[in-house]
Amino acid sequence: MSIVAILFDLDGTLHDRAVTLRAWLAGHVRQLGLPGGYAARFLALEDHGYRPKAEVIPQLVQEFGLPHDPRTLLDTYAGHVQHAVPMAHAHDVLRALRARGVRVGIVTNGWEDLQRTCVDVCGLTGLIDDLVISKAVGLSKPDPAIYRLALRRLGVRADQAWFVGDSPRNDIAGPQAVGLRAAWLPTTHPLRGEVPDATLRDLRGVLSLPGLPVPGSGR
Repeated sequence: MSIVAILFDLDGTLHDRAVTLRAWLAGHVRQLGLPGGYAARFLALEDHGYRPKAEVIPQLVQEFGLPHDPRTLLDTYAGHVQHAVPMAHAHDVLRALRARGVRVGIVTNGWEDLQRTCVDVCGLTGLIDDLVISKAVGLSKPDPAIYRLALRRLGVRADQAWFVGDSPRNDIAGPQAVGLRAAWLPTTHPLRGEVPDATLRDLRGVLSLPGLPVPGSGR
């Protein structure tokens, strides 16, 4: 079946969240006079974004005996997206897909304002056809309904698309459950029994996924 669309995860896939957070944390620690070890512990506790900051930050305040109000520290977290950095090769890959006539969408969990800002700061807004954000649509990965919604919005069937992402649960098992083929970019969690249809060394591997139109044949 010819592939006409690629759906991407955002954080850890098109957005290099690890680089972004390290940059934000460096300034955060310096400006607030936080102790050594705070940044590393923050990253360990928040588990690539899968643990709520409303749990992580109070735990950090307690562990380090900080005088800071957890709410104040939590409020500063929204500023991290101003440091957002695209994943290596993201722009080139998206441009190449669109040149081949392939529709491009992002499906991400998160808050609408933060994720839209992240996409914009990363320079991705003009390179995609659609953006599905969990808090905006009332659905979250790996609920099958969010992948079906993304496909409907792009006007394609599951067998005409790939899903690309880093999360074994949200970006492999979830998409496969609705008939999407899943390509895994191993930037965060390891596989735990999931079997991706393809494993990528970096985003450039997307351009060689089976079924994609060849360069120069854009529809």
